[in-house]
Amino acid sequence: MLRPFLLALSLLPWIPAFLCRVTTEGELAVMEGQSLTVPCHYDPQYAGYVKYWCRGKMREFCTSLARTDPAHPAARKVSIFDDPVQQVFTVTMGDLKETDSGWYMCGVEVGGVWTADVVAYTYIKVVHGMSVVNSRLSGEEGSSVTVECHYSERYRDSEKKWCRSGDWSSCLLTGSEGSYEDTSVALRDDRTRTFTITLKKLRMRDSGWHWCSVGAQADAACMCWSPPRPTTSRLTPSRSVALLAAPEPITEESRKQHILESLLVCASIMFLVGMAILARKLWKQHRRDPVLRQVNRIKARHNEFSGDVDDPQSTGVVFLNVDSQDVHMY
Repeated sequence: MLRPFLLALSLLPWIPAFLCRVTTEGELAVMEGQSLTVPCHYDPQYAGYVKYWCRGKMREFCTSLARTDPAHPAARKVSIFDDPVQQVFTVTMGDLKETDSGWYMCGVEVGGVWTADVVAYTYIKVVHGMSVVNSRLSGEEGSSVTVECHYSERYRDSEKKWCRSGDWSSCLLTGSEGSYEDTSVALRDDRTRTFTITLKKLRMRDSGWHWCSVGAQADAACMCWSPPRPTTSRLTPSRSVALLAAPEPITEESRKQHILESLLVCASIMFLVGMAILARKLWKQHRRDPVLRQVNRIKARHNEFSGDVDDPQSTGVVFLNVDSQDVHMY
């Protein structure tokens, strides 16, 4: 009985970690040299607590990189911002290198003897290569469209290519100047990890898959054909990509309901712990009462039949064995 009780007490510090949560993405990938913003969502009751961002998988050995309290400045290339209204704090890391790959932790500093910090982990992988920002684009005939390709720092001075898929003889190169232009296409390499391709005066034959590449690294973009629409001449992307989408606003009613549910769960846990303590005391009392009743009966019998208290023959010795609840009289 004692061991389960001690186990329950040892788990008390970790109750907030199960009931009250911090959530983030489990794994994130980013191109070398670029920035990454990580959202860490938390429950409403932690709006006023200190938030932190550190590198590591264990809290005791996690290297602090940024905190929301002003007494601890953030590390170089790292910033942190807390939005208590949306219950999310965001961490931005800039100019990432491959050596920055690893485990990171979003945390809410709860503190105290009986409570552990509420945390969530994410693995950040910094890769090198080339990627297309929007892989599917469309435009009207006669208009223009621009494809944006990002590459890692190690390819800054390398020659970039734009090729039609399946026809490698169609490849156009940026050359030593980092640019190429004719009547139908313009290539621009700004040497700051961005390579742009502008297709001028789109024609039906421009539709299909194309590649932007550097060295052995490449990524594809599809020029999806869109029928002419006389009411507009602007580019109409078929899909947009957002690095970070803000969460839906939480209403006051839902916030109160969430807080009430959390309080009810915590109260239930404390009630169960109290019942366990009471059950332990009652069990100990239940084990002790039979022994006391047996001792009282023996004392009463001894007092009834004893004669002269000075006569050694009328004196008895009682031995109690509490563990076995046996009583021996000599």
